[in-house]
Amino acid sequence: MRIALAQINATVGDIDGNAAKIAAWIERAGRAGAELAIFPELCLPGYPAEDLYLKRYFVEANRRALEEIAAGVDGLTALVGFAAPSGPDRLPGNAIGVLAEGEVRSVYRKLRLPNYAVFDERRYFEPGDEPSTIEVGGRRVGLTVCEDCWLEGPPASTEVEHGAELIANPSGSPYHRGKGGEREGIFGALTRAYGVHFAFCNLVGGQDELVFDGQSLVFDPSGSVIARAAQFEEELLVCDIPAQAPGRLAEPLEDFAEVYAALALGLRDYVEKNGFRHIGVALSGGIDSALVALLAADALGSERVTCVTMPSPHSGAGTRADAHAIAANLGAELVETPIGALMEGFDTALSGELERHEPGEEGEELPRDPARPSEPDLAAENVQARIRGTLMMALSNKHGWLVLTTGNKSELSVGYATLYGDMAGGFAAIKDVPKTLVYELVRHRNGVAGRELVPASVLERAPSAELRPGQLDTDSLPPYESLDRILEAYVERDEGREAMIEAGMPAAVVDDVIRMVDRSEYKRRQAPPGIRITPKAFGRDRRLPITNRFSG
Repeated sequence: MRIALAQINATVGDIDGNAAKIAAWIERAGRAGAELAIFPELCLPGYPAEDLYLKRYFVEANRRALEEIAAGVDGLTALVGFAAPSGPDRLPGNAIGVLAEGEVRSVYRKLRLPNYAVFDERRYFEPGDEPSTIEVGGRRVGLTVCEDCWLEGPPASTEVEHGAELIANPSGSPYHRGKGGEREGIFGALTRAYGVHFAFCNLVGGQDELVFDGQSLVFDPSGSVIARAAQFEEELLVCDIPAQAPGRLAEPLEDFAEVYAALALGLRDYVEKNGFRHIGVALSGGIDSALVALLAADALGSERVTCVTMPSPHSGAGTRADAHAIAANLGAELVETPIGALMEGFDTALSGELERHEPGEEGEELPRDPARPSEPDLAAENVQARIRGTLMMALSNKHGWLVLTTGNKSELSVGYATLYGDMAGGFAAIKDVPKTLVYELVRHRNGVAGRELVPASVLERAPSAELRPGQLDTDSLPPYESLDRILEAYVERDEGREAMIEAGMPAAVVDDVIRMVDRSEYKRRQAPPGIRITPKAFGRDRRLPITNRFSG
């Protein structure tokens, strides 16, 4: 039997557009001689469509579209992910429509509904109640959807007992760093346990914070991969079962290349699917804004990127020169708008007020005791960031740009960012990228280019916000190597204070970092969405109360 895995990039809510793509790819599969075409999970309505699944007219629209697609199916069987209506006052099913001979022949509903990490499927769907097999080309095929095959047992085990020789697994499995290897290990073990072929067809593309990496797979009964699609690209992966000849085996990307590709795809799809034409990046000459500028130019083309440098009297000559060099190396437009005069205007307007030490609001640059006011110099530093944020948003309003913020995960974790300043913007491309990884990604991109798109001076310079003379990030934070190790333990693995100290992390530093992370939740709630590349990102993955007195 020849199968075709249609690894497509669907758009949430674009039912007509998705339907047209699905119909076109069914035709492609037919021309390739496929008897069975497998499409990703919920590819017709888009995934995850969140509360759209709760709108009956949305679910009904995707059902009608499925029937229209089915009317054009002839000569093969197509498995298409859709939201199946369940009747009045009931949730729909996360389902596969089995399309053949001009009609929807049957429907399988996902049995295992994940409700952890980024998944909220029990909010939106009712689980199915029984396994299902179909016959294609004289062979029995078991139907599953994504989570159904992440553990052994029903439905796949039951379907194998009923004679299934192939388990089809349409999926919407979101990316995080290293996810592809994890999936191959899990599915390889499952396939060996059942002694059947296995076909995993994954979504590809960006959807708000999530990126789907594709990398669809076909396994033989020994658990060996006999076909693998590319990562982060649409592809029709065609494979014979049993294999008559070696199938296409796309090589997985290396670690930093994989993360960089995920970020570029997530950014590109956020821009394109939301109709933005141009990107604005506040380019300081530092490492974070350099990475964001690189990603923007690679994702969209340098002609769609404008870099804005806004030097203050505290900006070093080196960083100013580096900002100009980066923009020139990328071929992006550069606009320079000094802010010294604006700073003087704010100083005049706020003269006297910034010297007062009576109780007031917390300073936004660093988390601190909310009962104490910030120091006057800290308030003045925040004014600089807010001037820059105001200028970027003014340019956005004038020219229709999407402004990309440049803060990384390390800074966002501990509140080392300014509300309405460097946090102002529409999308946070490196929101889930730790500071130490920022450096590695820039080195990777320079290596791919074979030249210094980002000058070595940017990589070698000690990190600084340059909001006052001689300022360094280490004045307020532990070294990033130490900070990122603690953040990975506390934020991503949910380890407590004692476990971290037992692992050799300094107690005083652990206590400081926990305090900063916990007191910065209110800032993170006001940050723009950003691309998820770790197993636990802020937002969909990690949801904690702002008002919270538990520590550690």
